[in-house]
Amino acid sequence: MANVDWSAGIDSVSGALAKPSKHGPHSCTKMLLGTHRVAATTNDNCTRIYLRKKVRRSTPVTAHERDIRNRFSVVATAVANRAQDLTQITQDQIAFNAQKDSAGGKKTMKKYLWSLEMATYDAAHPQP
Repeated sequence: MANVDWSAGIDSVSGALAKPSKHGPHSCTKMLLGTHRVAATTNDNCTRIYLRKKVRRSTPVTAHERDIRNRFSVVATAVANRAQDLTQITQDQIAFNAQKDSAGGKKTMKKYLWSLEMATYDAAHPQP
């Protein structure tokens, strides 16, 4: 088993350390995931390294999945545009501040804008 010595200042490592490329002849075939945590336990070595093989989808993308992906794409673009729209920024900030401390209020501006644009998209595209 390998031993990993973390440099001073590295308190935690979490996530993909190397990802397989989607295209190209030089893509690695496995994903390298690493986790490290400092915990008050009897074992001070709390480092884990995982290798995940590249997975190929065995089923075709369904129409429902395409609809979900399209919805996400359209709403993400609308949120980005709305965040840059100078005619709406002030009104959005006032409305955000009014609702953020209420029950069920959105705590971040981005989440608030996502909720507005999701509602707009869902109203324009009712589900059957």
